[in-house]
Amino acid sequence: MVIGVATNQKKNHLFSMSKRKELILHEIKKSNFNIKNFKVVVFDGLLMNFAKSIKANIIIRGLRAVSDFDYEFQMTGMNARLDSNIETVFLMASEKHQFISSRFVKEIYFLNGEVKSFIPKSVLVELKKIKK
Repeated sequence: MVIGVATNQKKNHLFSMSKRKELILHEIKKSNFNIKNFKVVVFDGLLMNFAKSIKANIIIRGLRAVSDFDYEFQMTGMNARLDSNIETVFLMASEKHQFISSRFVKEIYFLNGEVKSFIPKSVLVELKKIKK
């Protein structure tokens, strides 16, 4: 399994790509999912080009809300036109995570609100380093 982490110049990320990769690796290794053969890969460019480069035949995307579905539905249609051999599967977020977005978490945190119920401990530790 490959977890792709896309660079996105349009987003204002708090963490470097290498730090994001490190945090993802940490959380997967400590999870209960027992995922043995996986790697986290940072990529730039089209998702479909990345998927082809790693010989993927399925892309798994997460959905939180209807607004995510609208965007993802459009993107999946475009991706299918780019390569119809690669399927996209959607997984719904659990009810307790559906409303969480990085934008809201950052806003709450930098306005001195409590975010520990929204993010893993390892992310909170890194956020505290930034705020100092």
